Amino acid sequence: MQRLGFIHDMMDVKVLILYVAARSQFPMTVQELYEVCYQDDCLSYFDVCTAIPELVRSGHLFEAETDRFQITDKGRRNGELTADSIAFSVKQRAEDAVDAFNRQMRRCKFVQTEIRCEDATHWVLAKLNDEFGPLMTMELTAPDQRQALRLQKLMEQKAEEIYSLAMTALLDEEDVP
Repeated sequence: MQRLGFIHDMMDVKVLILYVAARSQFPMTVQELYEVCYQDDCLSYFDVCTAIPELVRSGHLFEAETDRFQITDKGRRNGELTADSIAFSVKQRAEDAVDAFNRQMRRCKFVQTEIRCEDATHWVLAKLNDEFGPLMTMELTAPDQRQALRLQKLMEQKAEEIYSLAMTALLDEEDVP
């Protein structure tokens, strides 16, 4: 019986990984590569885990940071030559997934949060930056770790909205002497 989908062998896995890595603006972990490449039900996590070390050994990928991989010039050239073998629908879904990944990674550079705990007190520190530097830094105290984690998650999701509300509240009315 013929397998449906784009992925039929390890070469197809490698071609798809190179296609995705060439479009990523940031180094990717194995998990991130798998999630972005998973555009075909025939792809498995184990295929990606097998293909990445082989692509590193062959000089198509390199470990840019600890456990984060990026495409080499050789990988980019060979990826361009083989990209036509990827099914159009898989290509489109992969491009959309890479675009979403790139947006998320850019946003992570601008929105940073951390939780600090000392003597059973939890603080959530949130920073919102732009290309030029910090826009806002906010520190909130949470009654317990569960609340701190929730605050951290919500501050990551709504940093721009919080900044906009603060700026509107502070600058809404003109100062009248």
